[in-house]
Amino acid sequence: MTIHTKTPNLLATPPVPVQAKLAAAWTRIMLLYVYVDVDVFNFYKPGVVNGILDGMIWRFDISSTLLTVFLASVSIPALMVVLSVALPARANRTANLVVAAVLIPYSMFNAAGTTWEWAFFYGLSIGIEVLLLAYILRAAWTWPHVAATAAEPEPARVR
Repeated sequence: MTIHTKTPNLLATPPVPVQAKLAAAWTRIMLLYVYVDVDVFNFYKPGVVNGILDGMIWRFDISSTLLTVFLASVSIPALMVVLSVALPARANRTANLVVAAVLIPYSMFNAAGTTWEWAFFYGLSIGIEVLLLAYILRAAWTWPHVAATAAEPEPARVR
């Protein structure tokens, strides 16, 4: 009696380049900024829309300066998506380490002034942002190195 067994057809998991991992993480951070920090979900909080209609965001007067600061804040992750795939490895690694390290305290600062009733919402969103930034730091810090190879000597030229 012969028993035939089929070998399972396993899916391959090709390695993902570090640049793609970084770009994906920055994209997620950018979307969190849009949905949480730049008010898409914030519009549902009581009084927010009325405050905006009265010219106030949080406790700040709406001005071109305030909106420029918001634009700069949201633009950082958007720029990092592009830079993560466009920069050469050494500059890419450095940019990701510096920007992610600076954005961790910046993200945590967003919890300032929140009330207890909104603590879980902001805690969850900021926690996810910080985890993604920590992932970026780890991915950039552990960027694979390649061994330097000696340049081959040029062949002698015949005159």
